[in-house]
Amino acid sequence: MIDGYDLAIVGSGVVGLAHALAAARLGKRVVVIDRDARANGASIRNFGFVTVTGQGRGAPWRRASRSRDVWAQVAPLAGVAIEQRGLIVTLRMAQSLAAAEAFLATEMGEGCVLLDPREASRRFPEITPPGLVGVLHSSRDLRVESRVAIPRLAAWLEAAHGVSFVRGATVFDVAPPKIETSRGAVRAAAAVVCPGDELSALYPEIIAAHGVRRCALSMLRLADPGVRMPATLMSDLSLGRYRGYAELPAAQGLVERLNTEHAEAVARGVHLIVAQGADGSLIVGDSHRYDEVAEPFMATSVERLILAEFEAATGLAPPPVIERWTGSYAWAPATDLVIERPAPDVRLVIVTAGNGASTAFALGEQVIGDLYGVSLETVPVAPRSPGASARSASSPSRTAIGA
Repeated sequence: MIDGYDLAIVGSGVVGLAHALAAARLGKRVVVIDRDARANGASIRNFGFVTVTGQGRGAPWRRASRSRDVWAQVAPLAGVAIEQRGLIVTLRMAQSLAAAEAFLATEMGEGCVLLDPREASRRFPEITPPGLVGVLHSSRDLRVESRVAIPRLAAWLEAAHGVSFVRGATVFDVAPPKIETSRGAVRAAAAVVCPGDELSALYPEIIAAHGVRRCALSMLRLADPGVRMPATLMSDLSLGRYRGYAELPAAQGLVERLNTEHAEAVARGVHLIVAQGADGSLIVGDSHRYDEVAEPFMATSVERLILAEFEAATGLAPPPVIERWTGSYAWAPATDLVIERPAPDVRLVIVTAGNGASTAFALGEQVIGDLYGVSLETVPVAPRSPGASARSASSPSRTAIGA
């Protein structure tokens, strides 16, 4: 048995790691348990886009704003490069302008400007789509490379904060002070369960009561187009999908037009995100399909819709597709977030809006603060004492797992 932890976290995706950071900042001894040998879920299958602009008004937007600030602090400490800063939304419809203007009039418009076509072409000559009526530009957002950032974040938590990791272990039962796993028992005074889109292993009745299902996404990596994108990019379809825009009364005309003129894209949940890596390649997506099972199959017609929107929104011919994959995340019809207390010393946390990378750090502060009855507002992100030793439960030479 692994003994002596203050907190066990089930799940090593970005939500689990965010909770581990929050608890470690309070000086807690933390162990993270995951069924996979390395990060393999939603946290590495996305754009790595830490999106503030367009998040739902109120708590989601505030959580994204706070999480973005924590990412900015953590990334250099963890050796994670900020690949892109900012967001540009190319607008091709008059109704999109109306939605953007209304958005700018809210508190969510902080750090955003609306550019006319001439000014947009001057500032962003790489992006010149036909029919451009304006560009919404935000300086608030940032992007990391998920497949690199998540493993490096975990390694930094281990090295700098002394967080332990047990990998390749399925958790069967969570009953602090004992957590039963396929590799033996872990002893911890409390637990936070962050299962992502694993909906049937732990607390399935609670999860089912929220109507949580899986969302499958079509994701593409395109070859370097030969131009450097000025920021991560979205389009009119994104304004109709992201709640921070779409729920404004002024956006209803846009939503109606998209439902009419882009009915197939709307039905498939297609909107556009274009992110560029250090090697010049583009991550482009996505679509949304909701079901109990995230099937790995995706129709080529969905890919054609995404690439058609890419060309219309950027003015660039789509480069060759060099990689394809299916993303997957937990989704619920009536809530962005599930936070439950199965027991006084246990929390169940699921992000159900596909914005885990954008909101997880603030969410971790909220849940850990509630669990321990403290506020993390003034607790630094850096370790309390430099050189905290790592305790890796995944290394047999350090810690053995017994029955």
